[in-house]
Amino acid sequence: MESDLTFIGLFLQASFVVQLVMLLLLSVSVASWTFIFQRTKALKAAETEMRQFEDKFWSGADLNKLYQELSARANVRGISGIFCSGFKEFVRLRKGNTAVNGIVDGTYRAMRVTMSREVEELESRLPFLATAGSISPYIGLFGTVWGIMNAFIALGEVQQATLAMVAPGIAEALIATAIGLFAAIPAVIAYNRFSHKVEKLENNYANFMEEFSAILHRQAIAAQQHQTP
Repeated sequence: MESDLTFIGLFLQASFVVQLVMLLLLSVSVASWTFIFQRTKALKAAETEMRQFEDKFWSGADLNKLYQELSARANVRGISGIFCSGFKEFVRLRKGNTAVNGIVDGTYRAMRVTMSREVEELESRLPFLATAGSISPYIGLFGTVWGIMNAFIALGEVQQATLAMVAPGIAEALIATAIGLFAAIPAVIAYNRFSHKVEKLENNYANFMEEFSAILHRQAIAAQQHQTP
């Protein structure tokens, strides 16, 4: 009886454990690609939102009007959310006649909390990609070792071994490693690429917080001097 050396044929001829490994790795690959597309869309949206906000902010727009415009939106995210949380806390503390340093510190803490949430959202699914990239080859290797072991056990039960008898068992075992690499390589590439983008966005957020805090510090000092007789 001739063996079917196609992918489907080798999968059907493989042992239950090897089939289970293949199905697991295919599921990991599908999940990885789903998360890759989701993260690509989310990070691109965050970068676009940041550019649009910075264009408005550094164009000299009135901060009160900018805050009212952004806060009117249903969902304020990214650097816009950091700005809104900081400016809201700034106004609240200034109305409470808080000292200048207290106003700046409180504003910075509010922005820091919002930035942490935004970065956490941007990093969503990245741990899965890192895990998939690191363990998929080992899962595939386990399937390969198991398949080769079964192939040699089967050869030990026959009087004369031929290449035709060995090849299908070895081929179906090696497919597990191939699928493991197929699942791991895109996940590793995507994880490294996304981590770099998240780090870049986080640095931009942190730089904006420092610059915005300096602006609010000057405004708080000016307001205090204006109130002083």
